[in-house]
Amino acid sequence: MTVGRASRETYILDLLAKDGSLSVSALSRDLGVSEVTVRTNLRDLESKGLLTRTHGGAQRTSVVDVLDRQRSRIDEKDRIAAAAADLVVDGDAIMIEAGTTTALVARYLTHRRGVQIVTNSTLVFAYARQNPQLKVILTGGEFHHESESLVGPVALRTIHDFNVRLAFVGTDGFTSVRGMTTQFPQGAEVLAAMRDRAEETWLLADSSKYGRAGFVSVLPLSGLAGIITDSGLAPEAAEQLTVTVPDIRIV
Repeated sequence: MTVGRASRETYILDLLAKDGSLSVSALSRDLGVSEVTVRTNLRDLESKGLLTRTHGGAQRTSVVDVLDRQRSRIDEKDRIAAAAADLVVDGDAIMIEAGTTTALVARYLTHRRGVQIVTNSTLVFAYARQNPQLKVILTGGEFHHESESLVGPVALRTIHDFNVRLAFVGTDGFTSVRGMTTQFPQGAEVLAAMRDRAEETWLLADSSKYGRAGFVSVLPLSGLAGIITDSGLAPEAAEQLTVTVPDIRIV
């Protein structure tokens, strides 16, 4: 078969997610393109942090696990990230916490100039590095494979060195009673640190997260400036959230 570039990249990532590694020669044969074309595709994907090239092929990185999650509710997450990016102005200073929705914010900052981003997300870094107008500070710290994030004491010390206007954070689940929760205690520490260094903290979460409670309580919803979610949120849930959150934006 012969397919376009976007379809080739999707095929490559799907194959890596299933098999863990691949060869240039086999891809060339299966896709009906030259090995030079395959190597170009692999180089582009590596520049985005989506795989690691090897001699004669490529192997998956843990970011593929993140992308597996990112493929769910794609339209909703894109709308949420775009709405969050609209809050950012030229010359802004922001923090972006690791997460499949929060990471997408960096993709929608192409129209902004001089924005400084502090992040513990290697996926945010992969997106932001493509825009020379963005200044990115990666926290450092212990690498957590499942979330493509940097956590631990080094990450926390870095975060506490900076003051920003906006922090964009995610969650594994949120309710009016239990607030924001997560399954990952070290991730909760990073989120709380970012909240402390930001003038405004915004939760970016698709509507499927509402009503779910993770293992670790992170932050009461009253600590947020606002929530950006999608239209799948039930009207009664939105009404309940407005009691504690000043700004609910449904996109």
